[in-house]
Amino acid sequence: MMTDTRRAEAETDRDEPGTPAAPEPSAPTSAGEPDLAEKLAREGAELKDRLLRSLAEMENLRRRTEREVADSRTYAVTSFARDILEVADNMARALQAPAAELQQRADAGVKALLDGVELIERELMKVLEKHGVRKFEPHGEKFDPNLHQAMFEVPDSSLPAGTVAKVMQAGYLIGERVLRPALVAVAKGGPKAAATGPSANDNAGDEPPQDPNSAT
Repeated sequence: MMTDTRRAEAETDRDEPGTPAAPEPSAPTSAGEPDLAEKLAREGAELKDRLLRSLAEMENLRRRTEREVADSRTYAVTSFARDILEVADNMARALQAPAAELQQRADAGVKALLDGVELIERELMKVLEKHGVRKFEPHGEKFDPNLHQAMFEVPDSSLPAGTVAKVMQAGYLIGERVLRPALVAVAKGGPKAAATGPSANDNAGDEPPQDPNSAT
């Protein structure tokens, strides 16, 4: 009986409004989770962008280094090759000096000497080509100021104006660069070719015809 009375009093005291109830444990709030996820995604994107930029820079550096190494190998002999060209020119002059008739009438000793010089010149050209040096003689080609050096003009109606009519000295390339331009004579072209050429027709309406009596 006493036990039931005490239990009832305890329930009465717990239900009184003045007595605060014990707080129940609450679940953790998720209000900050979207902001945290967005921040992490933004940082991840920035890190990925930095990584891609670093990889691109490393690839550009690798390619630039490979190109510089290849250029250094190709053009390392530029000064030496330019000096060797003087030897090649002298050998070519030695072969061109004797006339064809003289070579035919020469005795066996002279012919053997000339054949030996010609053989040495061919071997020299092979060695130069092995190191990227190539000889070119642009006879009959269009004049190119990047490859040719014009010495004078030659009136020649058989060739279009601006064509290489004669090569005084051969040119040489090393890799893709000009080691020495070719010394050439440029054809003027005949009057007929100049009159029918497109440049002559284009300039006909720009300048009035010259009075022959006004020439000094």
